[in-house]
Amino acid sequence: MAGKIALVTGASGGIGSACAQQLAREGYTVLAHANRGIANAQQLAAQLCAGGCDVHAVQADLSDSAQANAMCADILRVYHRVDALVLCAGIAHTGLLCDMTDAQWHAVMDTNVSSAFYLCRALAPGMVSRRSGAIVTISSMWGRVGASCEAAYSASKAALIGLTRALAKELGPSGVRVNCIAPGVIDTRMMDEHSADTKAALAEETPLGRLGTPQDVAQAAAFLVSDAAAFITGQVLGVDGGYI
Repeated sequence: MAGKIALVTGASGGIGSACAQQLAREGYTVLAHANRGIANAQQLAAQLCAGGCDVHAVQADLSDSAQANAMCADILRVYHRVDALVLCAGIAHTGLLCDMTDAQWHAVMDTNVSSAFYLCRALAPGMVSRRSGAIVTISSMWGRVGASCEAAYSASKAALIGLTRALAKELGPSGVRVNCIAPGVIDTRMMDEHSADTKAALAEETPLGRLGTPQDVAQAAAFLVSDAAAFITGQVLGVDGGYI
C-alpha cells in the first residue's frame, strides 16, 4: 500500500478510529477526519505516527458543503489525490417519529447522507481521471431492515446503501469501486446508553454469540479498499455476526 492515501471520516469514533488504525498499519497515509472530536483524532494520529505510521488529523463539519469542499480542496492541494475513501462519520437519534423535530431530522440526514454526497462529489473526479480508487460507505443493518424508534437513522443508512449501489454503476466503467458495510451491534460509545443486561441480550440474539468490535468493521473496510477486492463493487457486506 506504499504511497496510497486514505481519507477516513469520523475517525474520532469507534469504527472510524479502528478503520484509520487498520489502514495506517497496512501502509496507507491516513487522513483521520473529525469535527467536534478533533482532539481525539489528533491524539490518534500522534500515537500512530509514534509507531511509524503516517497519519494526519483533518477537521471539518461535513454536514456543511462549504466546509466539506474546503477540506477536500486542502487535501488535494497537499496530497494531490485520495485513493481510498472510507465514510464512517455519522450520528444517531432515538425517539418516536412524531416527536422528532425538523432540526433533528436534518441533522441526521445531513451528517449521515449529505456528507457522503459532498465528499464523493469532490473526490470521485480524481479517482475517475486516474481510473483507480475505492469508496466504502458505512451503513447499518438498520438501513437494511429498519429499526423502531430510529426512523431517521434507518432512513439515512438506507440512503447510503442506495448511494453506494448507484455510484458503483456510475463509477465502475472508470475503474472506481464503491461498496458498503452494514454493521450489526458493534460495541462502541453508541452502546453506552444500554445496560449490561441489554448488551448481553443483543449478544445472545447474534448467532455468533457476541457483540461486534470496531476492528471487525475495520478489517472488512480494509479488505474492500484493497486489491484483493478488485472485482467487488456495488455490494453491501453485513458485518453483523449473522444478526439479520
